[in-house]
Amino acid sequence: MAVKNLQDLFVHTLKDILYAERQILKALPKMEKKAGSDELKQAFSEHHEQTETHVQRLEQVFEAIDKPARAEKCDAIIGIIKEAEELMEMIEDQDTLDAALISAAQAVEHYEITRYGTLVSWARRLDLDDAANLLEETLEEEKLTDERLTELAEDGANQQAA
Repeated sequence: MAVKNLQDLFVHTLKDILYAERQILKALPKMEKKAGSDELKQAFSEHHEQTETHVQRLEQVFEAIDKPARAEKCDAIIGIIKEAEELMEMIEDQDTLDAALISAAQAVEHYEITRYGTLVSWARRLDLDDAANLLEETLEEEKLTDERLTELAEDGANQQAA
């Protein structure tokens, strides 16, 4: 797809984040299985459910702008997930693994926060208020997930790993 203007860039980025969300849906159960802490397992399980909602919301955004909900390969999320998978294979100590899983999950969250923040801004600039509202809802959920992961790290995982 040629990107000629902000509308094209908006659609391209929507396709990118749709791909990312679908990849995250595949990664979260693996991370939940590897987590040692019950709280961390629960956080990954809840985020999996939330991510399903994010995919549905993205599909609504595509519908709102009259475009098919087609994903486009996102190399950034592939790299972030690959790094997480490598850490899961190489770390034997469970406390250290939990700290690494949180870190990997936050890398995903930070990527999503930047993408959704940009998409909200562009949607508003393009007068796509329905799309902007849907994207903003997801952005706020991503921020809350990041805060929860920070709490899990600071209140336990990082101390136990040290």
